[in-house]
Amino acid sequence: MDQKENLSFENTEIAFRHSSNYDLKRAYWLFKVINVNFLVKIGPPVTNFAIKIGLPIQGIIKATIFKHFCGGETISECDKTIKNLNNGGVGTILDYSIEGEDDEHAFDNTRDEIIRTIERAAVDKSVPITVFKITGVGRFSLLEKLDEGEILNPAEEMEWEKVQARVLAICEKAHAVSIPVMIDAEESWIQKTIDQLALDMMHLYNAEKAIVYNTYQLYRHDKLKSIKNDYGVAANGGFILGAKLVRGAYMEKERRRAEEKGYLSPIQPDKISSDRDYDAALDYCTNHIDKIAFVAGTHNEDSCRFLADLLDKKGIDHKNPHVYFSQLLGMSDNLSFNLANAKYNVAKYVPYGPIKAVLPYLFRRAQENTAIAGQMSRELSLIVKEVKRRKLVK
Repeated sequence: MDQKENLSFENTEIAFRHSSNYDLKRAYWLFKVINVNFLVKIGPPVTNFAIKIGLPIQGIIKATIFKHFCGGETISECDKTIKNLNNGGVGTILDYSIEGEDDEHAFDNTRDEIIRTIERAAVDKSVPITVFKITGVGRFSLLEKLDEGEILNPAEEMEWEKVQARVLAICEKAHAVSIPVMIDAEESWIQKTIDQLALDMMHLYNAEKAIVYNTYQLYRHDKLKSIKNDYGVAANGGFILGAKLVRGAYMEKERRRAEEKGYLSPIQPDKISSDRDYDAALDYCTNHIDKIAFVAGTHNEDSCRFLADLLDKKGIDHKNPHVYFSQLLGMSDNLSFNLANAKYNVAKYVPYGPIKAVLPYLFRRAQENTAIAGQMSRELSLIVKEVKRRKLVK
């Protein structure tokens, strides 16, 4: 029997092999809390207020939600998580999750930290891919102005040159040490500028190997077309297209802004449409596997199964370097570890950074999770199943 026949997303022994009984207990109560929408909604303002007035709440956060969804506050603090994942055949994508900064000094610091993740990956095979956000190295409102086609004043022109220089420094380093770097997708009203910057970097660095990846949010109705158009640009330009495929992370915000400003929402009309385009993108990328390298970032079991089947149907090796599955740390271990056990390329996003700075990421993660129908109950049911299994084998 081959590895493919053994692929089961129900195997909790493999999924939670890396988790102690204490880890499972903590995860159970954490997902129970996340499942309560009211607590998730009041959590951010209450936590921010507690920190502001000096209550010692950071220790509680670090021992609970931070410990579950993040690797640590620094790269070295992530060592245990990196090793734990690697023991299960899963790679690490170090994700410096600082959000909301808006000054040049902070942007330079973030650039330097991203370069440090690349340097770590260069000497550690268990860190196969790296990632960053353009808003980590540039001001959101500047990108917004560029997307709207507005003329920049001289100071803004200089600022934009610095943003491009930071992106270039990151991608240049990635190319020098042959480590892929993904550029994350963001809100639609700054994405056009990000897309162009990503393609420019691919043109520079993806001639022989996929170093730079752009991210395509398939919950947008125009992104399947974007992938096909960008493949055409890559084919004509003589470089490999790097693509991370996700469903998306800003749905409610996108719909609300479109309604407020009176334009057509970029979001798909329903989940079925998102799922259809996501799987169509997987099919398209595997059809052009020599010239498209892609990371399937998804917690959707059907899409993971669909891609696994596509690889076998098209005779693509499980370890083809142009195909990766990816999930977030602390979620969907049944997918990550069972896929890795079946010898597919898998890597988890491992966010890290100072607790206070990472809080926006953690709150968004909790709020997104409650918005995903059935996701939390699925996580809980798998944890309960594994706890029962462990009791039976004692």
